[in-house]
Amino acid sequence: MSLLGMMIKTRRGGSLSGEKLRELQQKRLKKLVAYARKNSPYYEKLYSGIGEDFELSDLPPTDKPGIMANFDSVLTDRAVTMERIDKFTENTDNIGRMIDGKYLIFRTSGSTGNPAVVLYDKRAVDVSSAVAALRTFARKEDFDRFMEHGRRTAGVFADHGFYLACGMSRYLQLKMPRKNTKITVDVNAPEEQIVRELNEFQPAMLSGYPSNLSLLADLAGLDISPDVIITGGELLTDSIREKLSGRFGCYVQTHYSCTEGGETACECSERHLHLNEDWVIFEPVDKDNRPVGCGARSDKVLITNLSNFIQPFIRYELTDRVILHDEKCACGRSTRWVEIEGRTDDILTFEGGISVAPMSLYKILEEVKEIRRFQLIQHPGDRLELRLTADDPEKAFETAKHDLLTFLESKGVVGAEVFLSDKAPEAHKVSGKFKHILRA
Repeated sequence: MSLLGMMIKTRRGGSLSGEKLRELQQKRLKKLVAYARKNSPYYEKLYSGIGEDFELSDLPPTDKPGIMANFDSVLTDRAVTMERIDKFTENTDNIGRMIDGKYLIFRTSGSTGNPAVVLYDKRAVDVSSAVAALRTFARKEDFDRFMEHGRRTAGVFADHGFYLACGMSRYLQLKMPRKNTKITVDVNAPEEQIVRELNEFQPAMLSGYPSNLSLLADLAGLDISPDVIITGGELLTDSIREKLSGRFGCYVQTHYSCTEGGETACECSERHLHLNEDWVIFEPVDKDNRPVGCGARSDKVLITNLSNFIQPFIRYELTDRVILHDEKCACGRSTRWVEIEGRTDDILTFEGGISVAPMSLYKILEEVKEIRRFQLIQHPGDRLELRLTADDPEKAFETAKHDLLTFLESKGVVGAEVFLSDKAPEAHKVSGKFKHILRA
């Protein structure tokens, strides 16, 4: 189906009642499961004891370690393998390009620090685009101004690597090269370069991680007046929302998405994150995968992406802790909405008042292939404790130390020390929340 067809389906899905949405979910789930059983050896085996007339709860949950350990057999196209993907992604010019002309490739490590590779087929890409086009804006007046000002969009991200934000942005740029409406500004570039690029482009929409945009707001000489700021990838706190709104004089909103699940929830004018339930099945559960009712905090979430057929994510575990709401929202949307405990890594401040966004450090460590899991802790005196798990911790540490110090020096941080911890990465003992980047 074409993008236009997905736009029509998505527009219709947005007006359905709760009962009709459940019926649509069931229909799409049956289609996805049937396709996965037929074309994925992994799911054929996983569902071998399940009949055709099943309930969602009959399907075994999946998780990142299991999906990645069986990567080739999970995929529904036998021509695509991890070996071919690794070779394809060695060339960064392939960011935003489809392998075999069929599938976009993204890399992510999620909230556990374990790396993952995620493929999107054309259907998943089109659904993502349709949801973004129809449901991104919390307020109509912001959308109208954005359209009037040429839809000029600047994303402030790490402009390298096969990450979702960077990859999707480049895919759209390659698809419509004559429409100069989107740019990606490298958050790790020199400050004067970031200021120059944004001032020259004058975006109508500014997007990025909240922590990165918070630092961006402090840059002298930055003279832009976006119509709206849309954040993602981290928790948007009230303090950062107010800071950005005050600095740039526009409405600030967020959304909830993940590479595996796609665009999961979009914010409304009441600051509620409404689930895109026509394309995603969202199950808050406790630590034993038992359903958690509305109004109660979950230990994690099981998510089913109903649009991705090349790499099915069915009842896939996310470590986000959420509260699901089914009460009527004043915005008028009929879908349920969620409160999310998102990533809240700390901004680190070094000698001389130099601040570094956690996502920049996170991306550096994520790129060290030998590391399976990590946690970076700042101690007084610019001492950085690196906790990691790897087959060869010493080798992984040396690579990570070099890359971290090189990056910090480029930011003007001198004299920082990175040392290898004898402790493993761990969640907070009281809250149970895990931070990759934090201050001691």
